[in-house]
Amino acid sequence: MNARADFPFFSAVDDVPVYLDNAATTQKPACVLDAVRNFYERTNANIHRGAHRLSREATDAHEAARSSVAQFLHAPSAREVLFTSGCTEGINLVAQTLVYSGLLKAGDDILVSSDAHHSNIVPWQILAERVGANLRPVPLTPDLHFDMQAFLSMLNRKTRMVAIPVVSNALGLRLPVEDITKAAHDAGALVLLDGAQSAAHEPTDVQTLGCDFFAFSGHKVYAPTGTGVLWGRQELLEMLPPWKTGGEMIHEVSFERTSFNQLPFKFEAGTPNICGDITLAVALNYIRHLGFSAIHAHEQSLISELCSGLGQLPHVQLLGGASARASLVSVHVPGVHHYDLGTLLDQMGIAVRTGHHCCQPLMQSLGITGTTRFSVAVYNHASDIERALQAFDKALSMLR
Repeated sequence: MNARADFPFFSAVDDVPVYLDNAATTQKPACVLDAVRNFYERTNANIHRGAHRLSREATDAHEAARSSVAQFLHAPSAREVLFTSGCTEGINLVAQTLVYSGLLKAGDDILVSSDAHHSNIVPWQILAERVGANLRPVPLTPDLHFDMQAFLSMLNRKTRMVAIPVVSNALGLRLPVEDITKAAHDAGALVLLDGAQSAAHEPTDVQTLGCDFFAFSGHKVYAPTGTGVLWGRQELLEMLPPWKTGGEMIHEVSFERTSFNQLPFKFEAGTPNICGDITLAVALNYIRHLGFSAIHAHEQSLISELCSGLGQLPHVQLLGGASARASLVSVHVPGVHHYDLGTLLDQMGIAVRTGHHCCQPLMQSLGITGTTRFSVAVYNHASDIERALQAFDKALSMLR
């Protein structure tokens, strides 16, 4: 795959690092950057409320973007696609509206994965405290995979929500979400999938996945920051009350009462990130143009080389072992602090992520404070992996 030429970032300056922090955020292709400039130069206007041409054009482009996202997710209807500021806001939207929906009550159980991102823990924790529900983490197996047997034993008539990542952002391991979703539904529970680390790397078909909600962030799929999507089954979205209130999400307002707009606008109060939403769709179309088969083959080749090289270095522990993984690898080196490794790698021109990766409960269970995480994208080359491995080996020799 020769996608690097599509990304101006890599030719903008002379000292661009080997960028292996893609699980945190991705660089943007020229088509996305051009779309941002084109919108503000040619179409900039507020949507839905204007009679003039620019407003109509902006509205058409925004709703066309929603349809593109629906196609990307294989959603039954574009009305089920809600634009958000990111995966975090999407999860919070579901959790906060459940407070007032009556779908979750005191004594009910909410199950989350032990390797979940904080954004898929804390909203449920707050919800549980507000209604008197129970937040129950599903443990991992000794080799750090989702413990399916433990999960099945935890499911019961009180389970109302199961919220899990498709891919762990701290470990890079894919969870058996199809099996988890089926078991949860058989028990009468709803399922929310955090697709932040999967949407750019594997095809998403919400109907095949069988989930009730699916959230992801735009900035991890080559789109601008501050963009994202929450997909939800229409019957559930119709049932849930509004979250944010203000303009656009209303049908009629008086001082006596307010009635609310139809989907999806009921959940999109105020002026949205119009340009961001439009360019998010451009980014998703770019991914579709590359093709997931080609993306998977390219990224798996890089990950295989990375795991092989890291596994040959002394004292380096690959979290999750040599298991098949998505687009990232986390390592721990006993006696060496991850921040020191990251700092030295940065000085050698290698950009990686260090720390707890918003997964403090996982790190606490492992008895460590954090890891060094390498994550790849379509624009990475084998030479990036080679340089990163050489730099990592050198950094280790300096710190041990």
